[in-house]
Amino acid sequence: MTDQEVLDKTRLWLEKAVIGLNLCPFAKAVYVKNQVRLVVSQARHADDLLEELDRELDLLVATPADEVDTTLLIHPTLFDDFLDFNDFLEVAEGVVDEHELEGVIQLASFHPQFQFDGTEADDISNYTNRAPFAILHLLREESVERAVEAFPDAEAIFEQNIATLEKLGHKGWKALDL
Repeated sequence: MTDQEVLDKTRLWLEKAVIGLNLCPFAKAVYVKNQVRLVVSQARHADDLLEELDRELDLLVATPADEVDTTLLIHPTLFDDFLDFNDFLEVAEGVVDEHELEGVIQLASFHPQFQFDGTEADDISNYTNRAPFAILHLLREESVERAVEAFPDAEAIFEQNIATLEKLGHKGWKALDL
């Protein structure tokens, strides 16, 4: 896939699933203002991806939130296996700590085979974090806090997402044609 095809597929997922199903009630505002930075990584090794993560953390911190509020670092080929990606997340969290950004930037993760601990692979709840590619989502803690303050029952988002996906079902998810 070309970088443009990866970006197009990621935007489609954002628009149809994340925003369209309201899986993240905070996403639409920053997306329509073009404050979501989408970066396609062509790293061939985890070390190269960590270097890209370094650069993206530096850029996000140095850029005003009204220009770039959040970043999706997308890797279309490096982590086919979810467990490998999950192991990599620990190292990525360490990079955030090395940059002394704990409490400033948090990482969220998405993967085509995302699976919550204690669930079966085909459990519909896993689809809350399923994306077309492995993605590291860099979020500003300040923006997350502001969004949570504006959303009256932020703790209920996960349960609402599961209810939405249960109603949609596997057939409905597949019909999204992501």
